[in-house]
Amino acid sequence: MNTVIPLILVLAASTGFAEDKPVHLFILSGQSNMQGMDPETGFLPEANKLFKGDQVVYIKVAKGGQPICRWLEEWTDIAEKKGLDARHISRIHRDGKVEFYQPILDQYQEMLKKHPRLTSVTFCWMQGERDANGDAHTPYKDALKLLISKLRRDLKRPNMNIVIGRIGDYALGRPSPDAVRKAQREIADEDPHGVWVDVDDLNDKEVNGKIQSVVHFNRPDGYITLGRRFARQGHALVTGKEPAEDGRPKK
Repeated sequence: MNTVIPLILVLAASTGFAEDKPVHLFILSGQSNMQGMDPETGFLPEANKLFKGDQVVYIKVAKGGQPICRWLEEWTDIAEKKGLDARHISRIHRDGKVEFYQPILDQYQEMLKKHPRLTSVTFCWMQGERDANGDAHTPYKDALKLLISKLRRDLKRPNMNIVIGRIGDYALGRPSPDAVRKAQREIADEDPHGVWVDVDDLNDKEVNGKIQSVVHFNRPDGYITLGRRFARQGHALVTGKEPAEDGRPKK
């Protein structure tokens, strides 16, 4: 028997079972502020610290200046039902392409080849400025809810966590940005697996001698903080802890 036990251990190690550990996937998607966030600086170091011995992996699909319709083919139907006329829809959707949904599915399948038994999947979303600036706020809540629902269905992760970065306070008092901010908070609050991230302190810059809130965050600190907040809120959801209600988790 003494000669058999070491052999079993060697076989287990060679097949990877002995080193098997939880793997947590984060899907990072959105427009310019997500594109500008380097996951290797703020997000991943914080996530590795929080998840300790577990493995954290991510995929990223983001591009600046993109409205939510670039992720959702049903957006036009939703916009029509919400009262947007054909000219307005054409101005937002332009060529009608949906460029960023399928890449998420494709990268997810590639990740499954490396990690077929993912412990958790968390969708982190930092997008909405283009819709807000284009007065396309009325379809936004229904569109984002449908996007989340489709991802849960197509990834076969019905309990996928969501962390929504609420767009910044660069245009408070304007109806469209205010409505997008409100919709993002409502979705996070209404979803049992949802939480939000506040960014209102990340975009203050000096413009002509005055401090103003602008669309993009400060480099590099604003984007490092954004990544840490995504990691902290996501970790709270995965581990059953209480996320920060103010969207600014300290640890």
